[in-house]
Amino acid sequence: MSNESGKRRMEADDLFRLRFLQAARLSPDGRRVVYGIGHVDAEEEKEYHTLWLLDVASGETRQLTHGAANDASPSWSPDCRTIAFQSDRNGTSQIYLIDAQGGEARQLTDLPQGASGPIWSPDGQYIAFSSGPDVAEPFDPNQPFRVTRNVYRFDELGYIDSAVKDLYIIRASGGEPRQVTENMCLNANPQWSPDGRQLLYSAAFQPDRHDVFVPRILIADLIDGRHQDLLSDWGWAQGARWHPDGETIVFLGQPNGQLIGSKNDLYTVPVNGGIPENRTANLEWHVGGACYGDMPCQSLTLTPLLVDDGGDCAWVQVQEGGHTDIYRVALQGEEAHAALHQNGSVLYTQDAQAGKLLYAENHYNQPPELWISEADGSQARQLTHINEDFLRGIALPELQNLRFQGEDGTDVEGWVIVPAGTEGPQPGILYIHGGPNAAYGNCFGFDFQMLAGAGYAVMYFNHRASTGYGHRFATMIKSDWGNHDYLDLMAGVDCAIEEGWVDPARMGVCGTSGGGNLTACIIGKTDRFKAAIPCNPVTSWWSFYGTSDIGVWFALEQLGGHPWEIPEIYARCSPITLAHQCTTPTLCVQAEHDWRCPAEQSEQLYAVLKAVGCPVEMLRQPKGAHGASTRGEPIMRRIHNEAMLDWFHHYLLGHERRNDII
Repeated sequence: MSNESGKRRMEADDLFRLRFLQAARLSPDGRRVVYGIGHVDAEEEKEYHTLWLLDVASGETRQLTHGAANDASPSWSPDCRTIAFQSDRNGTSQIYLIDAQGGEARQLTDLPQGASGPIWSPDGQYIAFSSGPDVAEPFDPNQPFRVTRNVYRFDELGYIDSAVKDLYIIRASGGEPRQVTENMCLNANPQWSPDGRQLLYSAAFQPDRHDVFVPRILIADLIDGRHQDLLSDWGWAQGARWHPDGETIVFLGQPNGQLIGSKNDLYTVPVNGGIPENRTANLEWHVGGACYGDMPCQSLTLTPLLVDDGGDCAWVQVQEGGHTDIYRVALQGEEAHAALHQNGSVLYTQDAQAGKLLYAENHYNQPPELWISEADGSQARQLTHINEDFLRGIALPELQNLRFQGEDGTDVEGWVIVPAGTEGPQPGILYIHGGPNAAYGNCFGFDFQMLAGAGYAVMYFNHRASTGYGHRFATMIKSDWGNHDYLDLMAGVDCAIEEGWVDPARMGVCGTSGGGNLTACIIGKTDRFKAAIPCNPVTSWWSFYGTSDIGVWFALEQLGGHPWEIPEIYARCSPITLAHQCTTPTLCVQAEHDWRCPAEQSEQLYAVLKAVGCPVEMLRQPKGAHGASTRGEPIMRRIHNEAMLDWFHHYLLGHERRNDII
C-alpha cells in the first residue's frame, strides 16, 4: 500500500531487504572501526555476515570481507595493523587474520572442533580464543550415551557435552595452540591482564548445577597454570573486565539471595579476592540491562560494560523504562554516576579507545546504527547509515506512548504503533514480551513494523515483572504468574481503546516464551481477542520443571518451591489449567529443538483446545531453537511472519486463508 508521497508500508519480505548491524570494535588509536553487517540472500534463504571498515574522521566505509560466509567477532591487534576474526568460510568456524588495509585473510587455526572469539594479547604476540575440547572421541549424540549432568542439554547449544569449550592461546604468527582450561564447562570471553600474564574468563555450564548459564568468573595464571575462582559463592557476574591497574576486576552482577528480577549493579573486586564493592547501589535502574526488539543482531548486546584506559570510570548500559542510556560510573572514591547519552532511544555500548566511546543506537523506526562520542559524551555523531536509503521509501508508522495504572494503582508504561496514514480505531494486536524479566521500549522490532504495515495498531506494554521500573515492579509476580501481569495487559488494552487507536471488536494477541505463556493465559480467561498466536510458550509448570533446560532453577525462582511442595501455585500459574475454557482461534507456533520451552508445552495446549472443539492449528519449526522466529534460519523467520499475518488477516479482517505458506 502506497500513500500520496509514493512511499509504501513495511511488508513481510522487507525482513530480508534490511541489513542488520553486528558487533563493532574501535581501533586502539581511535581512528577506525571494524563492524559486522548481517544480510540474507532471499533466493537461497541463507544468512551471511561480512566485516566492514570505517574511517572515523572521514566517515568513509569499505567492505573488508566478502563471500558466502559468516565473519564475526572482530578484534584489533594492538598496533592497529591486523584484525582477527572468526569465520566459517571453509566449513568449521576458525580464526583468521586480515590486514586492516585489505587483502586476503590468512587462516590461523585449523582445529577439527572449530575456534571462536579471538582476543589479542597486549604485546600482540598471542591470540586467545575458545574451542571445543581436544578429545580422541568427540561426543556423539546419535549413539547411546549416559547422562550425569544436572542439566544435559541447553537451548541453541544442544547437548552440553558436545557444546562445552576450552580456552586456548596461539602465537599470532602461527603454530600449535596451547590449551589453558580443561573443566568440561563452557569457557569463554577471555580477557588478557594488562601485563599479559593472566586470562580473565567465564566458565558456565558446571555439571553439578541447575543454574548452568550463570558463569563463574575465573583467572588463569599462564605462568604457573593456577585457576582462581574470583567470586566463589558470593553471587554471579557478567561482562567482567580488567581494571588497568591489573589488580582489580570490574563486573556486572548481583549477590546470591536476591529475588529473580532484581537489578544488576556494577562492582569492583580485588584480583586476590575480597568482598565486591557496589559502585551503583544508589542507581535505581537496571544496570547492564537493555530493551529488546525483533531483529537478528544479538551480538550488539554482548559488551554492556567498558572500562576507560585510565581506570577512573566505566561506561555501562542502564535501562530505565522503555529506553537504554549509557552511564559513566566512577570506579574509585564516593559513588558517582551520570547519564552521558539519554535521548529516549535504546543504546548498546560497543567499545572505548583513545578517549572515544563507540555505541549503537536504535529506535522504533530505525534499526541499529553506529555512533561515536568523546569519553564525556560530547560531540556525538552518527557513523553508519546502513538502511537509510531503503527506509527513505517506507511510510513508517507513528509511536504513541501510554501511561496508565494497573488494577492496584501501580503506574505502567506501554506503547501503540499506529499504521502510517490512518485515522480512528484500527484492528489491534497485543504483542507481549517474554522473560518475564525483560522489557520492550523505543526499540526497532520487525514484527511490529510488519504488522503496522499490514494495517494493525500494535500494542505492547511493560507489564509487572518488566525490568527498568524498580525492584518491587520487577519482582512482584513471584508465585503469582497470570495475575498482576495479566491485569496490567488488560488495562493497557483498555487504555489504547479509550484513546481511539484500537477497535475492540478486532483484536489479536501473541507473544513468545513468557509472552506465549501470557497469551495462553489470556485466552483461557477472556474471549475479547478474536485470534491468538502463542509461540514457544510455558503452559504447564509441572512438565516445564522436568523438561526445560532451566526448569528446576527457574521454577524455584519464579514460583517459590518444588511442584510437590506448592502444587496449588503450579496449578494456578499454569495456563493449561484454564485452557479448556478457551474459544479463541489459536495458532500454536513451536520450535522442535526448543529446550527452553520444549515442544510438549505447545502440544499440551494444542491437545486441550482440540478436545474442547476450539479452532487450533500448530506450526512446527524443525530443528528450530527457542528464538527461531527472531534469529533462526531465514526460512523459520519467513514462515513465522507469513503465518502470523495469515492467521490474523483471516480471523480479524475476514480474509481467505492462504494455502501457499507451507
